[in-house]
Amino acid sequence: MIDERFELSPATNERTLLDTFLDYQRRALVRKCAGVTDEQLRRRPVPSSDLSLIGLVRHLAAVERWYFQAVIDGNFPGSLFTRTDDRDEEFNDIEQATGAGTFAIWRAEVEASRRIAADRPLEAVGRSPATGQEHSLRWVLNHMIDEYARHLGHADIIREAIDGQTGE
Repeated sequence: MIDERFELSPATNERTLLDTFLDYQRRALVRKCAGVTDEQLRRRPVPSSDLSLIGLVRHLAAVERWYFQAVIDGNFPGSLFTRTDDRDEEFNDIEQATGAGTFAIWRAEVEASRRIAADRPLEAVGRSPATGQEHSLRWVLNHMIDEYARHLGHADIIREAIDGQTGE
């Protein structure tokens, strides 16, 4: 597989860099979850953690929704996972979650994020409904790269514990 990040010219503009790096991280999430069953996606194989692959996908869908729809677009349609009053529901209420259903939700959120970001310059500023803090689209894109990278490290550990698979 070609890593398009290394194909970018040294003169590539900042927006293309950010979009390319974020999309690479998004695709890495799909790769890390590929080829496992729903039961394996729900498995929490690290004894000291409640993390699962499906919980990570649900969490990243929720983060996509929050930062792009709520903060940047100012039009938050509500939380994705609200069956319980658990603040970490996307990680914990996974017993009925399926890979197909979860990835459909995640893909829809990613597409909404892309649509929202596409029409705005990096300097566009949105406001967190929760705190009132302002964030530029540049900040959000960088934060999302960071968010995915951090959780992809978790996914590596979880996947290795499930079936020994590691890597990109």
